[in-house]
Amino acid sequence: MTTDELTEQVAAKRSFGKAVCQRMTENIVKLGFPVQTKLSLPDFDNAQFSVVIDPFTQSQDLVGYWYSASQQRVGQIKFHGDGSFYAEYDVVQPHPTKKRWFVEAINAWGQQDNIKTEAKLLDIPE
Repeated sequence: MTTDELTEQVAAKRSFGKAVCQRMTENIVKLGFPVQTKLSLPDFDNAQFSVVIDPFTQSQDLVGYWYSASQQRVGQIKFHGDGSFYAEYDVVQPHPTKKRWFVEAINAWGQQDNIKTEAKLLDIPE
């Protein structure tokens, strides 16, 4: 796949991807994290994209990875050939209001017209 073809695929998914990132950000805020937080938030245009072949379906999937300033992977968004997607973005912070919980990540999945999100919580042992 050429760079131009990859650029076209990313452009074709931009509004969908931005909607996914917005829903994930809304979920983070809903948990009680302030919008102006030191926590980085998912931004479609900050992901680094490539196309991979799904080993099961053989479809071409557009995959983007987010990285921290130290180049550690902190999330991914994958658009499957069938129109579905899956995304995960690391939060890795204590829950802002429920001290027994640790927020590992925000997951998102579904289709363009049905974006679902969920926080991945871990219980902090006492």
